[in-house]
Amino acid sequence: MVHEGAALYIAFEGGEGSGKSTQARLLAERLGARITHEPGGTDLGVKLRKLLLGVGESPVGSRAETLLMAADRAQHMVEVVGPTLAGGQHVVSDRTAYSSLAYQGGGRNLGVDDVRAVNDWALDGLWPDLVVLLDCERSATNTRLDRALDRLEAEESAFHDRVRSTFLALAADDRDHWVVIDGAGTIDEVASQVWEAVQARVAGGEVR
Repeated sequence: MVHEGAALYIAFEGGEGSGKSTQARLLAERLGARITHEPGGTDLGVKLRKLLLGVGESPVGSRAETLLMAADRAQHMVEVVGPTLAGGQHVVSDRTAYSSLAYQGGGRNLGVDDVRAVNDWALDGLWPDLVVLLDCERSATNTRLDRALDRLEAEESAFHDRVRSTFLALAADDRDHWVVIDGAGTIDEVASQVWEAVQARVAGGEVR
């Protein structure tokens, strides 16, 4: 189930270094939307993010990782996404439950359907209206990660290949709600493509 109402819930998804955070912020500014992110969009989420992504933290098993991500998401929905949409304001989120389908379902080989079921319960069935997938070759994104990597970013290439393949499969299976954009261009080039795609998908070509 996707959100129904005047305010839109828009997700940015993609692999590490694909430019999601930058493009989510730019679109939110253009729409006058609330910008947020997962994991870590609430006080509880900040603590969970440290456990999940912090280098040097105690190891987290794949199933525990999935459940902790879902817990972050459930709180995010209650505190941020749900109330903002109910108040009539668009929400643009840097990562949503679809990241778990790709990272835990595909990357960790836990199965997309099982991870989807866990997250559907955590979200009480409320999924994004539109998903913008910024797709990049791993070789292109590696040059953008010029900082210390978190635990997921530092995973082996095969893991990230599985994540990318899962994202692309999700997009191919739901073309009504997903749009795939090449994230390898300049910030302005990608932003222009994002805006064109959002306009084409929402309210008959116009975002109000």
